[in-house]
Amino acid sequence: MAPHRPQPSRSRSGFARFSLLAAAGLLALTASDAEAARRRAANFDGTWNVVFATRGGNCSPTYSAPFAVQGRRVASAGGGKVTGGITGGGNVAVRISVGASVATGRGRLAGTTGSGTWSGLIQGDRCHGVWQATRG
Repeated sequence: MAPHRPQPSRSRSGFARFSLLAAAGLLALTASDAEAARRRAANFDGTWNVVFATRGGNCSPTYSAPFAVQGRRVASAGGGKVTGGITGGGNVAVRISVGASVATGRGRLAGTTGSGTWSGLIQGDRCHGVWQATRG
């Protein structure tokens, strides 16, 4: 007579299958979350026309510049050097330099508009203000 070998219980086998399915589901969710974040970031892609209004300091009352958004990057779309980034939720931070003038800005884009604040050293004067953007 052969010795009795314990058989795996059905509950353990069922639990193992459940665990594998749950892990596969989590991996699929993580991949779809990453894809959704990529699509949200891409929603801001394009050229944005940005108008800067001075609220303090001895600078011109307004400036304007086109920015290019591609994925998570913000760059110049003409005139000056623009570097920065944007989150999937639309929070944006940039650094702008034209000759000896340099400024930084923060704010948020949503849909086809955006707004925020800026400050910098413009032609030797410390200035600050607000900005508004529209997608072109």
